[in-house]
Amino acid sequence: MAHTVTLIPGDGIGPEVTQAMCRVVEATGVQIEWEVHEAGEPAIARYGTPLPEHVLESIRRNKVGLKGPITTPIGKGFRSVNVGLRQALNLYANLRPCKTIPGVPSRYENVDLVVVRENTEGMYVGIEHEVIPNEAAEAVRIITRRASERIVRFAFDYARAHGRKLVTAVHKGNILKITDGLFLRCAQEVAAQYPDIAYNERIVDNLCMQLVQRPHEYDVLVLTNLFGDIVSDLCCGLVGGLGVAPGANIGDGVAVFEPVHGSAPKYAGQNKVNPTAMIRSAAMMLEYIGEVEAARRIEAAVEKVIAAGEKVTYDLKPSRDDPTAVGTQEMAEAIIAAL
Repeated sequence: MAHTVTLIPGDGIGPEVTQAMCRVVEATGVQIEWEVHEAGEPAIARYGTPLPEHVLESIRRNKVGLKGPITTPIGKGFRSVNVGLRQALNLYANLRPCKTIPGVPSRYENVDLVVVRENTEGMYVGIEHEVIPNEAAEAVRIITRRASERIVRFAFDYARAHGRKLVTAVHKGNILKITDGLFLRCAQEVAAQYPDIAYNERIVDNLCMQLVQRPHEYDVLVLTNLFGDIVSDLCCGLVGGLGVAPGANIGDGVAVFEPVHGSAPKYAGQNKVNPTAMIRSAAMMLEYIGEVEAARRIEAAVEKVIAAGEKVTYDLKPSRDDPTAVGTQEMAEAIIAAL
């Protein structure tokens, strides 16, 4: 059976890692019909908007999308396409597994964390304005019972389905007593409905310290939007960086998968960057659409190539100027051979 998937290659290094990913997915034998659409800066020149409505309609129709990284201008220009996608499609759960891969340089062994981040509200609702031009600005943070209960329930359901033992609600309720107080109460109420899963709570700054000191004490973390964004990058750093980290944005009956890393425009077109995160995001997508065996084969092939340490990109070498490092497409070829 063929699956139709909306594919957004992205910009910067996006098209290169997307090409590598498509080759690996094709090598599994799973039939994917890619419905390719542009978003971000390339779409502005053609359609006058970074996120054209026909892109959203494609994802709604196909129920699943896969996107490469897209550049978000800092302090000016258009709003994040990632945020726009999540809000327009109500992709309320951002899922980021952070697991040690043997051969990836990192400070720890056997780390296995899952970050579940609320994706639609918090600080990222984008309600902000200048109070005094060029002197003072204000942003509104929105936390609702509906979204808080929904994301905590997602975390517990994920834990139950994947044999996880502990869910930690992460908050700043000691200072943000009303907004994070509501999130925390909702977490406690939902946790009581899952007696088979252990539950605890951590203040976000304390959690960050403890993750650096002893990450093995944690399992599934559930957080509001901004805290989840920050903590998920910290967790990626514990296992070797964003270059190997996949991600998913999941709603009710629709999902978009993407690597955690950015578009790295300075490396665009150089066939240099690590395609692992994009390929592993595709593996998450395959699992989501029921192609579990293919997903596991990709993960195993990626781990085999990285563990061997030969045909890998520069960032996976002991020294970043190692002359034996291979390019993006060459690493994809090694993963295909390992399949």
